[in-house]
Amino acid sequence: MGHFVTVATCNLNQWALDFEGNTQRIIESIQQAKAAGAKLRVGPELEICGYGCLDHLLEQDLFLACWEMLERILTDESCNDILLDIGMPVQHRNVRYNCRVICLNGKILLIRPKMYLANDGNYREMRHFTPWCQPRATEQFHLPRRIQRLQGATHVIFGDAVISTPDTCIGAETCEELFTPDSPHAHMGLDGVEVLTNSSGSHFTLRKLETRLQLIMEATRKNGGIYLYANQQGCDGDRLYYDGCAMIIVNGTMVAQGTQFSLNDVEVVTATIDLEEVRAYRCSMSRAFQAAQSKAKYERIQTSFELSSEEDDMDLTRGPSIPITPRYHSPEEEIALCSGCYLWDYLRRSGVAGYLVPLSGGIDSCATATIVFSMCRLAIEAVKAGNAQVIEDVRRLAKYSVKLPETPQELCNQIFHTIYMGMSQQSSKETRQRAKDLSEAIGSYHVNLDIDEVYHAQKALIKTTLGFDPKFKVEGGTQAENLMLQNIQARSRMVTAYEFAQILPTTRGRPGGGGLLVLGSANVGESLRGYLTKYDCSSADINPIGSIDKSDLKRFIAWAEKEFDIPCLQEFLNAVPTAELEPITEQYVQSDEVDMGMTYDELTTFGRLRKVYKLGPYGMFQRLVHEWGEERVRKDGDQEPVLEPRQIAEKIKHFFVYYAINRHKMTTLTPSLHCNDYSPDDNRFDLRPFLYPSFWKSWGFKKIDKELERIEKAKQKRVKAQA
Repeated sequence: MGHFVTVATCNLNQWALDFEGNTQRIIESIQQAKAAGAKLRVGPELEICGYGCLDHLLEQDLFLACWEMLERILTDESCNDILLDIGMPVQHRNVRYNCRVICLNGKILLIRPKMYLANDGNYREMRHFTPWCQPRATEQFHLPRRIQRLQGATHVIFGDAVISTPDTCIGAETCEELFTPDSPHAHMGLDGVEVLTNSSGSHFTLRKLETRLQLIMEATRKNGGIYLYANQQGCDGDRLYYDGCAMIIVNGTMVAQGTQFSLNDVEVVTATIDLEEVRAYRCSMSRAFQAAQSKAKYERIQTSFELSSEEDDMDLTRGPSIPITPRYHSPEEEIALCSGCYLWDYLRRSGVAGYLVPLSGGIDSCATATIVFSMCRLAIEAVKAGNAQVIEDVRRLAKYSVKLPETPQELCNQIFHTIYMGMSQQSSKETRQRAKDLSEAIGSYHVNLDIDEVYHAQKALIKTTLGFDPKFKVEGGTQAENLMLQNIQARSRMVTAYEFAQILPTTRGRPGGGGLLVLGSANVGESLRGYLTKYDCSSADINPIGSIDKSDLKRFIAWAEKEFDIPCLQEFLNAVPTAELEPITEQYVQSDEVDMGMTYDELTTFGRLRKVYKLGPYGMFQRLVHEWGEERVRKDGDQEPVLEPRQIAEKIKHFFVYYAINRHKMTTLTPSLHCNDYSPDDNRFDLRPFLYPSFWKSWGFKKIDKELERIEKAKQKRVKAQA
């Protein structure tokens, strides 16, 4: 017979500094794990305080609150008879550590500090914590008085150790440690650890899940073992969405997987595993030889608590969980689900009455509005599934309704507002109609107005004050006049959007007097290029699409047209992207790509090379002169023309010049939901200067010119030789 053990991991929707709410969700997850027969429960990283506390992690109040919440868990008898792996910060000898606290029956067995800290991209862990730099070393930790009384002792083991039970051995690692080349789980496995836990605060980006899953499965594919991955799920109060997907892996094969996107605050994932399968998997002589010669020996914290029992082993109705195929969402689904879940979390926790989107009739604002509709779909699905928390939130947000809304459109009409702000000369009938059609399809409360009077009043200030009558470019005006007149409209729309966001709930008779949050709709390419007016209607409270490129947005809209049954979305896909800030004539219609001097696909390429591949102008030229100098295939499968080296050089220079000129705009960029690793989001993810020297005189441009000269001379030489 085998040795069957049931283990549990979880997704928790924790909230930075919501100590009591977080603790309640932790206890609920423990109770659910026990109800499923689990003897081990692991939770997300820093689950007591919430992962996204940032500089609050420097405050002593936070550490005190965490110990008080841990005391609640330890004294709650419903949390007994199960081994608990709980995440919280701990201060040891005046040094702050990101820790796992391993508990059993109201007592702490081990405090295990994180050894490798995430300190790039979105993460600043070394600003708040110090890594434990002593592999397989332990010390005595002096417990707070309140915990001493429960522990019956003044000290507990602190450091890199493992838990030994009569039937198995358990080790813990935390998030980033999985992603390092020399991961702790490899050494633990060679030292006989059979059950490995990983507690994470891992954020979502498009197409990232497959990479994460491969790493997690690889953790036990070579070495064998049981691997429990826990993660936070939801908006933790910042730009990130933590995408859950708690899972259990056995010998490199998945046996349980939680949701990646969900409105559930607590989701527990369990599996039953036969320990003998791990031991059989580890029988190869080469692995045994490495284990025998390994010097990585861990201190074992002994406990008499067993994960398996003879009764369970003799239960013929019970067997190990069968392998399953990992579940992935398409990028289009990821946009709909991640953004929708994030916006729901933000809305229910911010205490406002709903959202407002300036709907222009273009694809970007269309995508933002469609994402809000996706949010409403998710909420209605959760209501129909009986999700008590979502029902409570819907009742509060839609409190002027006699009953709960039954369709996404009905909920959308109560909490989502769209506004079209036109200009008689610049706005076309088509964009106005598209905005109206989309609003009707998704059910938003729609306002259709013109801002001509506001625009002309602002323009008159110049004429009466300076005696100068500015004109658009198509009317014979200069570039400065053209930009000023466009910016008057753009900034007037921002003021108007906030004006209506503040008053609409009142005019609609919504009780409570709360305003609306304004959503932005500037995509990642426009932000990177600076193709937006500072403090215009791209300025908002949150931007759901701020790190999603145009091609992904188009795919999302094409998917939503069919999935959400909104036929009018096709019209947005067919429309030429335009800001509609210049007068429309028979000969001229403003075009975004013409104005920018590059296509959106080219912007995506520049963005990835600049941020992900860390290339400056010269490095980018060296790479693209090969990639774009041959037949290149667009994402839609069509061939693009070959570009000459000089054309490539001009495009790269053009990008960097405008990137530098407009970099200051990023300092006031609306906080964007992080969806891509080349996001230009300033102050958080993309830390670069906002004042640059002239790129035209830069070292990088000079190197491009020299390389271009060399390439063209070599080409001329080849042509002469062939002649």
